Amino acid sequence: MLKKLGNSAADRERLDEFLRLFAKHQRTITLYLTSLLPTQQDVDDVFQETSLVLWREFPKFEIGTNYGAWACTIAFNQVRAWRSRQKRENLVFSDAFLDAVSDELVQNTSYFEKRLRALDGCIELLPEHHRELVHHRYESGASVEVIASQANRSPVAVCRMLSRVRQTLHDCVTKRIADESTT
Repeated sequence: MLKKLGNSAADRERLDEFLRLFAKHQRTITLYLTSLLPTQQDVDDVFQETSLVLWREFPKFEIGTNYGAWACTIAFNQVRAWRSRQKRENLVFSDAFLDAVSDELVQNTSYFEKRLRALDGCIELLPEHHRELVHHRYESGASVEVIASQANRSPVAVCRMLSRVRQTLHDCVTKRIADESTT
């Protein structure tokens, strides 16, 4: 059972530390779940469950160790629990595949975080209309057809534009990572 937090300085410090670490790694956890789950709704649901478990288990977390890896381990366990509840659907990936993907992601957390920071910087460099396109497609999850309809363009034209923007972002991220490793 969760210990009720009081107003002591130690309780406030522990809460502050949890919130700081959780906020810092929230995006990593979400992307980790996105790589393991089929739909955004599933990601949202499992993220909520993961958040509750992270809070409940935080007293067991050893300050100074890798919070991102710890949080992803808990998220992975929540994915496994979610998978066991999905009896009505045939799962495409085996547990062994899921374990392998999870291990790879956890082992390379800092690399993926570095790429995410580079991607954020590259997105900021895009013209406004390209940033909006990226936002609608990848953050809001709008389909190409919906975006095309809203922009009075054909779905093929939107796909081409997305392809060019993705290539631009890929080139930018690759350059930033290379520049970072030479400095």
